[in-house]
Amino acid sequence: MASQATIWRATVLTLFPDMFPGPLGVSLAGKALASGLWALEARDIRDSATDRHRSVDDTPAGGGPGMVLRADVLAAAIDAADAARDQPKVRPRLLMSPRGRPLTQSRVMELAAGPGALIVCGRFEGIDERVITARGLEEVSIGDYVLSGGEIAAMALIDACVRLLPGVMGKQASGADESFSEGLLEYPQYTRPQEFEGRPIPEILTSGDHAKVAAWRQAEAEALTKARRPDLWTIKAKQKRPKTTTDG
Repeated sequence: MASQATIWRATVLTLFPDMFPGPLGVSLAGKALASGLWALEARDIRDSATDRHRSVDDTPAGGGPGMVLRADVLAAAIDAADAARDQPKVRPRLLMSPRGRPLTQSRVMELAAGPGALIVCGRFEGIDERVITARGLEEVSIGDYVLSGGEIAAMALIDACVRLLPGVMGKQASGADESFSEGLLEYPQYTRPQEFEGRPIPEILTSGDHAKVAAWRQAEAEALTKARRPDLWTIKAKQKRPKTTTDG
């Protein structure tokens, strides 16, 4: 079990704390949570409201549909969550938002290597822009689509981080041969039975020749990436291109 001083901690600010741990309480993440390899706290933003109705939102300035989370209430919730921590290290403050920068495996690795994260889950039409600036929130997106709130996106981010923590996955190599770990999509996987509906396992994978298996997997990963994610392939191709020098 990791020491309390170094454990990776996720603090989630949400209007629906009962949604957690949800899927994070089962499988790898759930077992690691129960074992104390990481910690999760879901805090209700409404606890920082100041009126008897526990109001957290108001109408958009300038008009328009929906409601917006108030800057003063959310800022108070963020400050309260930070004040409750016993760790001296500064942790990222994230806001799950469809307008944020896309979450990448490299960013997940950075987050997993740190002390954890405070994650804000928006609702309604979003949150007051001033609290994003005032509290230095990093906006993060998990895709080009809109969810009802940030909770599901937060779960995806946390799961991606937790599985990389030491002791969570049985074999650390499992995390090294996955999609995006080397800038490529993962190669195809096969297992028993030897033949399924007339489709056999590629013969090279049962040859016992590890060098040929590695070469096949590399070629398949490159072909899949080129076909399905040309954006990733372009980046990978530039990285592989030999550097040229010019005479001065």
